Amino acid sequence: MPVVTLYLDRLQRLVGGKANKNKIMEVLPFLGLDIEEEQKEFVRVEYSPNRPDYATDVGIASGLQGLLGIKKGQVKINIKKEKKKFLIKTDGSVKKIRPFISAIIARNGKLDDESIRQLIALQEDLHFGIGRRRKKASIGIHNLDSMSPPLRYTTVPKDHEFVPLASNQSVTVKEILENTSTGQEYSYILGDNSKVPIILDAKNHTVSFPPIINSALTAVSTGTKNILVEVTGMDKNAVDDSLSVVATTLQNLGFAISDVMVDAKSSSEIFKARTIPLDPVLVNQILGLDLTVPKICDSLKKCRLDAVPRGKKILCSVPRFRFDILGEMDLVEEIALGHGIENLSPSLPPSISVGEKNSVTKKLDQITSVMIGLGFTEALNSSLTSKQVLYNYTKRDSSEIIEVSESKSLEHTVLRDSMLPGLLENLSKNIHESYPQKLFETGVVFTKGHPINETVNLACVSAHKDTNFTEIKSILQSLLKTDSSIICKTNASTHPSFASGRTAEILVGEKSIGVIGEMDQQVIDNFKIRVPVSGFELKLSGLIFD
Repeated sequence: MPVVTLYLDRLQRLVGGKANKNKIMEVLPFLGLDIEEEQKEFVRVEYSPNRPDYATDVGIASGLQGLLGIKKGQVKINIKKEKKKFLIKTDGSVKKIRPFISAIIARNGKLDDESIRQLIALQEDLHFGIGRRRKKASIGIHNLDSMSPPLRYTTVPKDHEFVPLASNQSVTVKEILENTSTGQEYSYILGDNSKVPIILDAKNHTVSFPPIINSALTAVSTGTKNILVEVTGMDKNAVDDSLSVVATTLQNLGFAISDVMVDAKSSSEIFKARTIPLDPVLVNQILGLDLTVPKICDSLKKCRLDAVPRGKKILCSVPRFRFDILGEMDLVEEIALGHGIENLSPSLPPSISVGEKNSVTKKLDQITSVMIGLGFTEALNSSLTSKQVLYNYTKRDSSEIIEVSESKSLEHTVLRDSMLPGLLENLSKNIHESYPQKLFETGVVFTKGHPINETVNLACVSAHKDTNFTEIKSILQSLLKTDSSIICKTNASTHPSFASGRTAEILVGEKSIGVIGEMDQQVIDNFKIRVPVSGFELKLSGLIFD
């Protein structure tokens, strides 16, 4: 989780009003901030990545102003219309490489060393979170006065030269990609294209080489009064979301925000607030309260949202940078914060019965104990994964894929129909650890039907230089015999994820319950695993419990 350092004197000035340091420290946790370290002059707090506006002290000060009642309602980005439009022109050459760009201008502000440090930290947190390590979006922050408009977003060959940030020597794009740590880390985003995206000004000076590095020409310092922020990427929503956070932060720092025309479209269009209708009955049911509509509206305003009653509903206005709010339940959480968590009283549920684990959970606990006794470590993976992990890397047929509609994440787009791919992904992320590595997981998998069919499976993998079919079969037989006195047999079979001649179908009686074997070398290579892997997956539903 990201951490931000807050200097208390500075934070107190930003919050304003009659707030003192003790009150600020008391309220900070109610913003969802965990205090990691507390000193006389500063405090270090951990914030959720879905609130990148809390990456800076001005963002946190805005939240504190709301809960303390100093300022209420939505923080709106006020876009100043300029007579002479600042233009960025794009050409078709970027469309297949990095197609989207948005930008704003921030004028007449002042930056100190701490503001610059926090802006850089915000930039990197956005790169990692929303930007998915700069692939979906990357941000450039520039000294506006050092460039000549209009700008061009285009592509250039890799022999193009400019002086990159933190350097005084002109080098080629190819040298940046091959010889710098940033270039080596992020060059994969640009693929094998012969040309790369670049932003040039009217004098053909390089402004930025996204998503790798800015030009030294436009470096920001404490003397910078006017700023250009440009965001490029592969995902339009991620680009605009990132820009909205930076724009809000700069406005909170005292800059006046002006729009930029990207081709014929104004950047001001992306900052429009969303409206979400909210049922007051739901609020009181969830929170166990009896809040009036005016009180609910006031609680939302204390969380820096706008809310007005409309008939039996409340219309909530959510600013662009609050992309963590997806629906009514998120608004209920905001109301709880605005009302005051400390004002919520615990109550006993109406039922007087004592809860207990159901039979399926008890049986899974027994299986877990057996697998741990056999030397395996339990993994807990999400039921949602990606097509790449579930099918492409494992060479499996994706014709029966169950996809999530309008997923917000590239990594969570498909419901799993097998658990082995998830365990292989776990191994791929642990190649720096010593071997052997032995993992297992029990959980639900899904197959197409009306409704979708759900079954409980168990999968395990063993990764080390000597693993083979014999080892993994002995694990399978020991598990079934120890837990349920079940005798199984294996018949030679084929499976796209397993090696030819090293694969078998698991049978109990004449019933097929799963697959076992040594993983195919291409699958191992796809996951970049460095040692042989063997494994199995079997269906527990219908075998050990109904």
